[in-house]
Amino acid sequence: MFVKRVLVGAVLAALCSGCATGLNSHQKVEYTRYEAKGLLVEEKNPGTGAALGLLPGGGSFYGREYGFGVINLLLWPLSILWDPVSGYDAAKSINYQATRASIEAKEEKELNALDDQLKTGQIDVAAYTLEKRKIDRKYGTD
Repeated sequence: MFVKRVLVGAVLAALCSGCATGLNSHQKVEYTRYEAKGLLVEEKNPGTGAALGLLPGGGSFYGREYGFGVINLLLWPLSILWDPVSGYDAAKSINYQATRASIEAKEEKELNALDDQLKTGQIDVAAYTLEKRKIDRKYGTD
């Protein structure tokens, strides 16, 4: 009876916390482009996430999916079938979100500096437009 309650509680915790779904197709394209441009921020190593997925709940805990990690801990060794993938996907998702936040902050900082140059008369509208295009190309994924 106690084991059944613990299992039901663990399942509910996992459902409430969700699991790493990975990146959608658009995000995968952006991730690849950020990586190619050298803009990718790597907070978590996807290979480490996959390797830790072989340990009880390791991939999920590494990917900050604590509720799912508890479930995988309880279902180990069966969780070896999916937790490495979960750890890998979660690490990539964390890196994607960190990269997006970093890029947005850097782009905003550069655009604010450019706006200040225009306001103070250091550059004209034509120079402003050219510099803004450079910033857009630098941080864009197109």
